Amino acid sequence: MYEIKIKEHFSAAHNLKNYKGKCERLHGHNWNIEAVFSFDSVDRDGMAIDFKDAKSLVSSAIEKLDHSYLNDLAALNGMNPTSENIAKFIFDAVGAGNKNIKSISVWENDSSCATYSKG
Repeated sequence: MYEIKIKEHFSAAHNLKNYKGKCERLHGHNWNIEAVFSFDSVDRDGMAIDFKDAKSLVSSAIEKLDHSYLNDLAALNGMNPTSENIAKFIFDAVGAGNKNIKSISVWENDSSCATYSKG
């Protein structure tokens, strides 16, 4: 099994609904995204996926999120813009272009991360 991991990032503002605390107020993050792709084999050149192609898939998925107010984005269908929901949104968007996506991790700071994975 081969795993390819790439990192991307985006910046956005949000506030958490039904949360009693500071995060209920408008605030922002510089989110770091880790995407893991899983492959059973490599191609004739010895590659599972070109890093450039993997980064392009994730960049396309987060383009809608970057420098936005997540609570108002139609793409998120009114969901509470938690890191967990953002991870699933990105996973689903990347998965539409490549079924080998294994997981998406969304880091909202250096010590807090939510991961969504298939299966």
